[in-house]
Amino acid sequence: MGPVGTAAVRDPGGSALPGGFWAAVRVWLEKPQVANKRLSGAALRAEGTVPLGEGGEIPPSLADVYNGTVTFLPLEENSEGKYLVKKCNIYQIQLKHIKDEEWSISVVAPFPEDWFSDGIVYPKLAWLGNELLSKLAKWSMEQKPSEFKSTLSLISVAKYSKVYQDLKEKYKAMVKVWPEVTDPEKFVYEDVAIATYLLILWEEERKEKGLTKKQSFVDLGCGNGLLVHILNNEGEATIIPGDSHLFPGTDWLIGNHSDELTPWIPVMAARSSYSCCYFVLPCCFFDFHGKYSRRQSKKTQYREYLDFVAQVGFVCGFHVEEDCLRIPSTKRVSFIGKSRTYAAAERALIDQQITEFINSRRSCAVGACARRVGFNHKDHCGGLCKEAGAESPEDETETAGTIWMPGFQPREKVEQIRNCASLPRDFVDEVVLNVANLLLNAVPQKSCSDKQGGNMDTWNQGESLSLREVAEHLNKETLKKLKSEYGGLQTLLKNNHQVFEVGCLIKDRNVYFNSKK
Repeated sequence: MGPVGTAAVRDPGGSALPGGFWAAVRVWLEKPQVANKRLSGAALRAEGTVPLGEGGEIPPSLADVYNGTVTFLPLEENSEGKYLVKKCNIYQIQLKHIKDEEWSISVVAPFPEDWFSDGIVYPKLAWLGNELLSKLAKWSMEQKPSEFKSTLSLISVAKYSKVYQDLKEKYKAMVKVWPEVTDPEKFVYEDVAIATYLLILWEEERKEKGLTKKQSFVDLGCGNGLLVHILNNEGEATIIPGDSHLFPGTDWLIGNHSDELTPWIPVMAARSSYSCCYFVLPCCFFDFHGKYSRRQSKKTQYREYLDFVAQVGFVCGFHVEEDCLRIPSTKRVSFIGKSRTYAAAERALIDQQITEFINSRRSCAVGACARRVGFNHKDHCGGLCKEAGAESPEDETETAGTIWMPGFQPREKVEQIRNCASLPRDFVDEVVLNVANLLLNAVPQKSCSDKQGGNMDTWNQGESLSLREVAEHLNKETLKKLKSEYGGLQTLLKNNHQVFEVGCLIKDRNVYFNSKK
């Protein structure tokens, strides 16, 4: 066996190894794309042994748990459906206990001089001994289980990879003509990836249900409409959650980073029809009434919000499935509701359950609910949710048939820019000049000379003042105008960083002012 590379590993508590090593090997075996970015994914063809062309059977990998060794046997299928071992590319990953807390992980190959590399399925030995080895060492010590599902756990990875590459090639021209200021590489290919996922999900649904007609869908809160364009369907509209915005003839409702509408989408799907399904990809944290308020400190804010969105789906009577998309975003977890937990005859009961849940969320938000909302996940088809103080106020009960939550405020069609960037140029210049003069005249002029250049002219480096001191010297109209902007005076001064240094105090940058000029 020829050594390819070795990495030293320390296990201070003695609790990570050897268990962490075998967990790391499993990641490499089942999800090689995590380490080898040139791979789209891996699919399990069969478990156990496979037939060899020269007779007999063999497993694709051999694990010797006692000696901490796993041997990988690359197999190639011939025209007869049997497999041949590519002997030149056999390799092992070994774990050895040195002493006390010290361990080592090694990659060895029996025939390194004959190794074949195509740069994709068969990477170079140097890559195995450096890149893979460092990742295996890292993974071996990571004992914290992931909060999220495996990527693309609900669909075929092989099919996804093919369809994604086809769509990426088809729509790559949009990157060159992207009209927005956002990064086209990220946003175009992210929507291509989401469209790919939905197309495969819907194809598999048609096979499961024996459907021949393609599903209809509505994308709610669809932003720039690119996903809709790719999926070749209708455009967008402003939505107020209520009976006037239901979609009884639609198969799927989509919420792709739908913000304020995110928790409402399962509700809309449940009330649109018994057969309506939904897909939602949560991003910003919104409740039914506004911004989502955290209630658990033991979870990350993202995980807590995801659990809330999943709970909404359960309350609405869906079997909720969670999956992680392969997109260039930190918010990759999606939820799918495509089947119900109750019979069609029980829709009225579930509808009442939904109403009580929505009202309880609003009650909790204004402090009328002293206890946490409880939901029995074990019995989605049974009675109503056991809500704390979930009885509907009279005024809300009366309007439940029209608008589901009076006072809901959707986002404006045109968002106002309030970071001082849209203020009139003359106004900004006037404030900048006033503040600059204030800083320069705050104390008697400090004399400095440019000795290095031989210029004896003096220059004023100004003084440092607090925001309050600066604001006291501006007129009321100016302050009123700045108050309507996010960050106010501080934001305006930070926007002019070429003039001011803004920290705890504000001061001029060291700019040379010739006193004669």
